[in-house]
Amino acid sequence: MRRVAPAVCLALLLGGCGLSMTEQRKYKTYSPSKLWADGASARPLPEGVVAQGDLTLAAIEATPPDASPALLARGRERFDIYCAPCHGLAGDADGVIVVHGFPKPPSYHIDRLLAAPAQHFYDVISKGYGVMYSYSDRVDPYDRWAMVAYIRALQFSRRAKVAEVPEAKDALR
Repeated sequence: MRRVAPAVCLALLLGGCGLSMTEQRKYKTYSPSKLWADGASARPLPEGVVAQGDLTLAAIEATPPDASPALLARGRERFDIYCAPCHGLAGDADGVIVVHGFPKPPSYHIDRLLAAPAQHFYDVISKGYGVMYSYSDRVDPYDRWAMVAYIRALQFSRRAKVAEVPEAKDALR
């Protein structure tokens, strides 16, 4: 037993020797490889991958789609799922999360947010703001624009006058 313990310790110590983390065996970019059938060390990107800085995605993020009933319906659906728990169904910052003690977000109807450009709302949904986290991994760019359109519709609905929407006059009777 006395001879086994030093032998085990020596084996463990020698087993830890070798290349350090700074001297890793690895392939350099574009170096040949016998590991893969095509002989290249670089692997093709998986299908559906979007490169960071993709120009198509950047164009979608910079250009809101035209407003339509379908866009607003999609925006309302997404808003009710992702925004209403904190911001409330009407955008008054009275969502169920606030009732349970979470920080109150700003109302969409305050002057600062009424004057904010649409891109501001898109960026906040995409990147987060304050205690709100990013939704870019949960909501695709088209749906983010739909949510922005719906937020704008909520804001407009509070300040709309019948003279601005004459076809609504008969619906109000």
